[in-house]
Amino acid sequence: MKKLSAIVCVYNEEENVKPMIDAIFSALKGIDFELIYVDDGSTDNTRKEVKNFSDDRLRLVELNMNYGQSSALSAGIAEAKAEYIVLLDGDLQNDPTDIPMMLKMAEEEDWDLVAGIRANRQDGMFLRKIPSKIANFIIRKSTGVHMKDYGCTLKIFKSELAKSIGLYGELHRFIPVLAAQEGATITQVDVKHHARTHGVSKYGIARTFKVISDLLLMLFFKRYMQKPMHLFGNIGVLLFLAGMIIDFYLLLLKILGNDIWGKPLLILGVLLTLGGIQLITVGILAELQVRTYYESQHKTPYKVRKIWQSSNKN
Repeated sequence: MKKLSAIVCVYNEEENVKPMIDAIFSALKGIDFELIYVDDGSTDNTRKEVKNFSDDRLRLVELNMNYGQSSALSAGIAEAKAEYIVLLDGDLQNDPTDIPMMLKMAEEEDWDLVAGIRANRQDGMFLRKIPSKIANFIIRKSTGVHMKDYGCTLKIFKSELAKSIGLYGELHRFIPVLAAQEGATITQVDVKHHARTHGVSKYGIARTFKVISDLLLMLFFKRYMQKPMHLFGNIGVLLFLAGMIIDFYLLLLKILGNDIWGKPLLILGVLLTLGGIQLITVGILAELQVRTYYESQHKTPYKVRKIWQSSNKN
């Protein structure tokens, strides 16, 4: 087994392919590694540029269309066969010379995940840096996973961790949160960051809305993944009880001879009662889905890090 799988996901980065590959091979001299390029449906000559680089350590994974970075990373991780996996952007903003240092930290200090922090970030202030700082702050406070830079792609994992976290949708931004949910040990280290010199950035201010929706999903995973009834059931019970109190009050008014038909309070009481029943039902169905998820795949709701046994024979 090789020591390291380097995964680079690219989309229309033809000008960056050769300098990126040269930089990786130069930085990883002396390390037994493989390089996996994942082409996420490029429409330029990116695939051709990768294929022009002949080396038995290089593989190209071609996706049928542009699925997005999370799916591309998943494809690369599934293809990786080394003990450790490192993720890099293909735009030359990550510096491969940081990889040996990060790998050494992961090995010698037994970290499951070593994440990079872009200490001197070379991006625009108003469209990139400020929104990123705000997003990082919100994610830290919401999830309790205190990472300084969620947006830095440069990360090194133990292979078993990388393959155990599910990257769907746009969840690549939340890799540390997903890793923390697996019980991983995580550390951070400052890494170099360069300004983009070729090609066009694929990120814009519109991704803020995706981050918000993904954050809500992460909060659900973190707090209620194994106990969805605690979310849906609790809210459902509160709504149901509120609705029943209103309905009982209106019933008393009706018994006393008052006309309650068509009153807004009656409509509210019925809606709260039905909504409560629906949420409780959703909670029960979600609980069944969780059990199906674990039992059908022989998964457990816990992770064993190590088992230690004394060697003392006395």
